[in-house]
Amino acid sequence: MANLQFDLVSPERRLASVEATEVQIPGADGDMTAMADHAPTITTLRPGVLTVVHSGGSDSYVVSGGFAEITAKGVSVLAEQALPQSEMTQEIFDQMVEDAKAAYGRAQETFKNEPGPVDDAAKLLADMVAVGDRIGIHPSKQVNN
Repeated sequence: MANLQFDLVSPERRLASVEATEVQIPGADGDMTAMADHAPTITTLRPGVLTVVHSGGSDSYVVSGGFAEITAKGVSVLAEQALPQSEMTQEIFDQMVEDAKAAYGRAQETFKNEPGPVDDAAKLLADMVAVGDRIGIHPSKQVNN
C-alpha cells in the first residue's frame, strides 16, 4: 500500500511527522479519509478526533479546528488547538467546552441571533461535546446552548 507524509502542528508544537497509510480527518463538511494519490484538497476542520494510521499502528489527536491540506503525497494539518488523545484530561476538555460556550455567547451578543454566525458557534459547541462522547470524557458542567 502506498504511503503519504503526515504532519500535524499546533501553535504550541509539532505533534506528528510520520509516513502514514491513511489519515482520518474531521472536516467541517464531514469526515474524510486521505490516502496516497488523493485529489488535492484544502478543508477546514471541526472539533473532532483526527486519526493517523501508520506502520506502527495508529495515533489519535483531539483537534478543536484548523485547516488540512491534502495532496497526492501528503497531508498537512494546521490545528488551532491539538493534543494527543492520550493527553486529554477532564480539565483540558472542560476548558475547551468553556471556550466553545464563550464563542457561542459572543456570537449571540454580536450578531443578535442572526442565522449564520450564531448557528456556526452553536455547532462548534455541539461538536466539542461530541468529541467528549467519542473519547469518553463528558463536560463537568451542564452544557446549555
